[in-house]
Amino acid sequence: MPNVDEITGRRRMRRNRRFDWSRRLVRETIVTADDLIWPIFIIEGENRTEPVGAMPGVERLTTDLAVDAARRAVALGIPAIATFPNIPLEQRDETGSEILNPDNLINRVSRAIKAEVPEIGIITDVALDPFTSHGHDGILRDGIIVNDETVEQLAKAAVLQAQAGADIIAPSDMMDGRIGAIRIALDEAGFSDVAIMSYATKYASAFYGPYREAVGTGGLLKGDKKTYYIDPANTDEALRETELDLEEGADMVMVKPGMPYLDIIRRVKDTFAVPTYAYQVSGEYSMIMAGVEKGFFDEIRVIMETMGAFKRAGCDGVLTYFAPKVAGWLKEG
Repeated sequence: MPNVDEITGRRRMRRNRRFDWSRRLVRETIVTADDLIWPIFIIEGENRTEPVGAMPGVERLTTDLAVDAARRAVALGIPAIATFPNIPLEQRDETGSEILNPDNLINRVSRAIKAEVPEIGIITDVALDPFTSHGHDGILRDGIIVNDETVEQLAKAAVLQAQAGADIIAPSDMMDGRIGAIRIALDEAGFSDVAIMSYATKYASAFYGPYREAVGTGGLLKGDKKTYYIDPANTDEALRETELDLEEGADMVMVKPGMPYLDIIRRVKDTFAVPTYAYQVSGEYSMIMAGVEKGFFDEIRVIMETMGAFKRAGCDGVLTYFAPKVAGWLKEG
């Protein structure tokens, strides 16, 4: 029987894996705090938190505590946070009109954070779902989400969010033409330096359930979102959506959810070579935390493995509720 050297031609792949230092020398993918965006949920009130039942360890924060979270993010080296409001039911209506209130919750939080922690990046979403009484991302007319009227409202809201201090507007609604409309509105209002991170490929996924509890839309949603989110079976459609958003003025693009769509991330990055992000959504978070709490997973190893998977797939960064944990672990070495 031939020996191993005769079979391998004296090339032994395990040599580089022998020691920790040698594995680090040849490591191809590195995760740093610079890769992280921390999504936080915000509520009315002062010095108060509310646990999100479906997301162990995640809490909704009042404005003052959101400012504290921003300070924590800076201390950990996290470049940006993304804010998502849970507003009282009495402020929600059929058209999501509260999004056009210059002093609504999301805008007040942006102003407070910029006043106290100006060095943090603030990313805001202009979708209507946290503001509507029916839980959809757009205006509902006769059972149909109307595209153009929704886009007009989103563009106005984007300007208000920029005025409040948002550095990046991240539309997650998936209405046709909204990137171009938002870009024009921002430019005309004097916010040409405010960037747009498009949720360019947002799928009609089953992984959003815990998020809908977090922003208070789970029990409100009438029907589903399949007429405007992408069919999970499609990949070419994701590329067409991304191409259109880039043509309309998107500065960076996102794939959502993350782990179930690593193939889409790779295709988007290889095709367009633009800043590309993934959103490790609530269902991914809850699934991992359930495994951790049951003792099925080693928490640090499994979370860091997912971060590496996103980077390997082509991500320039990840929106993840694990951001402070990951940044803390990295800081500790």
